[in-house]
Amino acid sequence: MQSAIKELENKAKAAKAASRKLAHLPTEVKNKALVTIAESLITREGEILDANRLDCGDAKASSMDDAMLDRLVLDSSRLQSMADDVRTVASLPDPVGEAFDAKVLPNGLRIEKRRVPLGVIGVIFESRPNVTVDISSLCLKSGNAVILRGGKEALRSNSALAMVIKEAAQAGGVPGDAIQFIESPERELVSRMLKMNENIDLIIPRGGEQLVALVTENAAMPVLASGVGICHTYVDRTADLEKAVAIAFNAKVQRPTVCNALDCLLVHSEIAERYLPMIATEWAKARVEMHCDERALKILSNFKAFPATDSDWGKEFLALIAAVKVVDSVDEAMEHIARYNSGHSEAIITENYSTAHRFLEEVDAACVYVNASTRFTDGGQFGLGAEVGISTQKFHARGPMGLKELTTYKWVIMGNGQVRP
Repeated sequence: MQSAIKELENKAKAAKAASRKLAHLPTEVKNKALVTIAESLITREGEILDANRLDCGDAKASSMDDAMLDRLVLDSSRLQSMADDVRTVASLPDPVGEAFDAKVLPNGLRIEKRRVPLGVIGVIFESRPNVTVDISSLCLKSGNAVILRGGKEALRSNSALAMVIKEAAQAGGVPGDAIQFIESPERELVSRMLKMNENIDLIIPRGGEQLVALVTENAAMPVLASGVGICHTYVDRTADLEKAVAIAFNAKVQRPTVCNALDCLLVHSEIAERYLPMIATEWAKARVEMHCDERALKILSNFKAFPATDSDWGKEFLALIAAVKVVDSVDEAMEHIARYNSGHSEAIITENYSTAHRFLEEVDAACVYVNASTRFTDGGQFGLGAEVGISTQKFHARGPMGLKELTTYKWVIMGNGQVRP
């Protein structure tokens, strides 16, 4: 155990030293490294997928739940998507050095803010190997060194990916120590990592509620938490019902194991008798299990539906399960959302401009939608290339976190001999 802690400490110190060099690398060098990473993910597909198959085999043997297993699995298509995201990051403007809020004071001093990297970012995550690629590429482009600590269930996959990324980045001109991967799965390393504020500037937990709570409560450095996603879709009385069916189907079924999938469907009572059988028919094709309040259950008496319990409201299902509730107004819908949401993504389906505007203004969430699926809450979909997570906090980032969210700024003041009177 002591050797693993020593390894962690040495890698953190090396990352800190590398971060000072990385912070000033030209954009061209960083982009070349990113393109090399994207190419290597494809050319070295075999060793990556071989490692992933071993992880998946162990996961199945341990009876890992379907949501976690889906996040763990890699294939050629997912690797290609990851490589495409890295190329997108390479194509994005470099935030480092960007000047903004410039002004000249009456005394002649010119003041502006300039974006600078945060330094060293520590990431503690579970299951999802794509996090290794997404965060490494975003950290590299934003000039930050990164220390990756994945879960034991994806140890081989993450190790293989980290090796490919590190070697490709170094070949592209990036300091080799800028990307560090912690090989040991020992839980004690997490506790030590959370106290290393002398070398780690920000910690990001990616995983379930328990992991996020552990990190938030024990970290000595700032935490940027990617919270639970409890997502509602409200179908208003003026909604285009066919549009509402397509959106609710996509939000629940397209990939049910992720944080931006629909968890609760709220339907206005004036259109519930027409709309609920329509969405229930489509959801049944995908075997969505509906947990309904009394009014919804009565309308869906000819469908396979179950009575909702108190625990179904405010629950992130991460499965083909949805809570369904009939409401009498947009006010009741927003009250329900205010009580049970997690600040992630909320949607309204309506053709009424005033109702849509009220929903956008009054619903408190990182992402608020009108007539669109909550499944779009994603760094890639928002044009960020990738994301380090989806923050449900309000400081210092909210929603999908991309390049700019991995920077801070410094004040730059230029004078010509001014002294303070």
